[in-house]
Amino acid sequence: MSRFSKKVFTTIKYAFTSLFVLLIIIVSVFAQSDIPKDILIKKYGAGVSKFMPIMGMQVHYRDQGNALDSLPLVLIHGTSSSLHTWEKITAILNSPNYENKRVIALDMPAFGLTGLNPENSYSYDNYTQVIDSLLIKLKVNSCIIGGNSLGGGIAWHYTVAHPNKVAKLILIDASGYPHKNEKGSLGFKIAQMPVINNLLLFITPKSLVRKSIESVYYDHSLIEESTITRYHELLLCEGNRKAALSLFKHPFQQNTELIKTIQAPTLILWGKEDGLISVDNAKLFNADIKNSQVVILDKVGHVPNEEAPKQVAKVIYQFIK
Repeated sequence: MSRFSKKVFTTIKYAFTSLFVLLIIIVSVFAQSDIPKDILIKKYGAGVSKFMPIMGMQVHYRDQGNALDSLPLVLIHGTSSSLHTWEKITAILNSPNYENKRVIALDMPAFGLTGLNPENSYSYDNYTQVIDSLLIKLKVNSCIIGGNSLGGGIAWHYTVAHPNKVAKLILIDASGYPHKNEKGSLGFKIAQMPVINNLLLFITPKSLVRKSIESVYYDHSLIEESTITRYHELLLCEGNRKAALSLFKHPFQQNTELIKTIQAPTLILWGKEDGLISVDNAKLFNADIKNSQVVILDKVGHVPNEEAPKQVAKVIYQFIK
């Protein structure tokens, strides 16, 4: 090896060593430990929350409203969210003015208080099996299923797999088609960066969660501090960061052509200012699902169920009543 080559090698070695030391310092200073699940269950899983043993997990769910309602509304949250995203919608639909509708919501594996799948494996088929197992144990033979974002993708996949069990389908800013130049979320972008994303297993600042939530809301004044805290703490729930990172590293494979097979009456609800999944996708779903209708909400972002719950509840009720 020449003197020049040795010098280059030494320089590179020094640079990598310095970088490694810097990373150790950063992790040491900013690292956040997982929060034990039993602590978070006391805070976010009390009251009406229940847990069902399914596929080696204790699935966190809530079954609220009229227990005699034979056609409950089943709601599925999106990525990095939880069943709490439906709290305001559920409260409205459970009210006397809305005939006390039965609403079932659950934390999907990898998120919320359900958390890590023991096999650390996530797919639409896996999620379909979890939902179906829960409904079977709750003796629900038929339902109206809906979801937001990834939850919408899960909802339509469940509908494709079990068409005889779904009376109606509700898609709220749902996944299903390839992305087209959407600006996306800061948290999602970092989670998809090779190598760097591994730091999220140790460093997940609340400020990053705040920025991610701001990217999915149109009106930032509607974001409550308690909402940011809940998202952050549930992300830190033991095992959840590992699960979420696994999901980002191995994104779900979906066959868009399956959407065309959906026969259930479908409500397609979208926030016009959605920066994560463009409102143009509403037209795509409408074109592919024959028995569908579209409602676009002005000045609303990616999570209408949180940002405009009264409007969303009213539209849902008119669709299902």
